[in-house]
Amino acid sequence: MSAKRDIPVYSRRLRQAREAMGISQRTLGIEAGIDEFVASSRINRYETGVHQPNYQTLKLLAEVLHLPTAYFYAEDDQLALLIAEFDSKQ
Repeated sequence: MSAKRDIPVYSRRLRQAREAMGISQRTLGIEAGIDEFVASSRINRYETGVHQPNYQTLKLLAEVLHLPTAYFYAEDDQLALLIAEFDSKQ
């Protein structure tokens, strides 16, 4: 199994989206309503697959990143891109 597959898909997508937006883990967490003192470590744990955000938290993260929640669960990279593009045209 490759290292890419060892990390859950939502973790990979979260990191990709955050980096594409050019914001820090701390900034993303704070903007999503996570306490500023734990925001960076919490997002880091989500991105590394140590913890999984509940649906409500993922929904808040998605809103900050301007993406639909479905994007974070798309296994295929092309499908994730299509989901993001479709949502941006809505």
